[in-house]
Amino acid sequence: MKTVIYARYSTDLQSAASIEDQYRECEAYAKRHNFKITSFFSDKAASGSSMNRGGLASLMENMHQFDAVLCESLDRLSRDQGDIANIRKRLAFSNVKIFTIEDGEIGSMHIGLKGTMNAMQLDVIRDKTKRGLRGKVENGKSAGGKSYGYNPVREFDCAGNLIKGELEINDDESKVIRKIFEDYAYNDKSAKTIAKELNAKGISAPNGADWGCSTINGNKKRGTGILNNELYIGVRIWNRLRYVKHPETGRRVSRLNDESDWVMKNVPNLRIVSQELWKAVKSKQNLVSSPNGVKKPKMRAKYLFSDLFKCNVCGGGASMSNSISYGCSTARNKGTCDNKKLVKRITVESAALSAIKSELLKTDVVDVVIQEYNKSMRELVRDSQKSSINTKSVVAKLEAEKVNLINSIKAGIDPKLVADSLAEVSVRLEEAKLKQVAPSLKEVNNNGIADKFRRYIDELTTDDLSNEAKIAIRSLVEKLELKANGDVDLVLNPFGLAKKRPAINSESIRMVAGAGFEPTTFGL
Repeated sequence: MKTVIYARYSTDLQSAASIEDQYRECEAYAKRHNFKITSFFSDKAASGSSMNRGGLASLMENMHQFDAVLCESLDRLSRDQGDIANIRKRLAFSNVKIFTIEDGEIGSMHIGLKGTMNAMQLDVIRDKTKRGLRGKVENGKSAGGKSYGYNPVREFDCAGNLIKGELEINDDESKVIRKIFEDYAYNDKSAKTIAKELNAKGISAPNGADWGCSTINGNKKRGTGILNNELYIGVRIWNRLRYVKHPETGRRVSRLNDESDWVMKNVPNLRIVSQELWKAVKSKQNLVSSPNGVKKPKMRAKYLFSDLFKCNVCGGGASMSNSISYGCSTARNKGTCDNKKLVKRITVESAALSAIKSELLKTDVVDVVIQEYNKSMRELVRDSQKSSINTKSVVAKLEAEKVNLINSIKAGIDPKLVADSLAEVSVRLEEAKLKQVAPSLKEVNNNGIADKFRRYIDELTTDDLSNEAKIAIRSLVEKLELKANGDVDLVLNPFGLAKKRPAINSESIRMVAGAGFEPTTFGL
């Protein structure tokens, strides 16, 4: 039986030799049971709660080449109940069996019991880890993670073991932090200006790259960013955020915990910023935020090419530098790009729209428009006919109900008792009769459709574009770049982009995508 071996260990703290150890044990098992080993697959420092693993993905892609998968234990494949069931289901479909050293051949019972046990073990590990971290915080120590402005203290206990969780202030970085707070609060500098000045001086940001607005501003509610880190006033807050793994990508996603779950501990020895300076920063933040202190929701793109325009020099975004012109955002906000050129918005939009219009007016595109128009008309006629048939039944029932009410009055029932019901039925009957007549759909020849479409496209200007039209046009742009000499390159690729940026309520994108014309570059 052709068999492959799969091995995995979870974190960087575990030895890489763990893979070799698993291979060795599995090979010994295979030899005892006369399995023929054909391949080896592994994932190093990869969590068993995620399917986003290269080794496992490669194994699943090649499962038609072997008869069995052998691993040390079932949790090497996955600790997630749903994932392990899915893995077995896909392997079983290709007649591939699963064997483990612990349990031999894996059946449905193993999947159910082992999957449950592995999931419970994950919860136990998670709870124990969280309890241990909480204890460290309660004792005034760091629960992990690097914070700008501090260095880990390397001290050892009497047994020679490293004491973890102790921090000390980094003198150089603490000066940068205080300068940021002072410039923001007292010198009336924006986060953008501060970031540019730090980059100009060659001072590295916390992540070792360039400073940006978000590095300084962060998120006030989540306590991120230099200006919101309470550790700088000697208060350590733990468990403000929790992290969950996305079920498909395996990436960690943060969630804000309820404030009652936060753990706060005073650590005055780690204070970098005075209380007065901290309060001054908070006061300014409250002034520049919305009245209730909540960040305003992100608005729809204001200009036609907002967030699509890029700088050809640094690869960063190109946005409105002033009321009329686009420019490199990195050059303006960080000062780390040499592209200082500006180009007028109306020039870019007009030239781009002209290029797009010339593509939309090509014969093959117009042919697709005609096809789609006729298809929509046929669907509308069919729906109208169905609606008319259904309405006839409603009309008949309402007419019968109205007759019954009238007959009840004739039979001697007090008219006041049925007056409201009779009035309601009469109104509903009139509404139903209006809906009963199917709309008359005028036949339009193909030349008429084409002429109308060409006229509509030809008359488009940047001033009268609806939101839907803007979305449609934006989705036709693959690349829009500002060069160092001030020229702008526009690359159109409707066929590819329609899949990447599906337009909202935009039939035109679907129609143009069907034409399949090649991307074209236009210099403005």
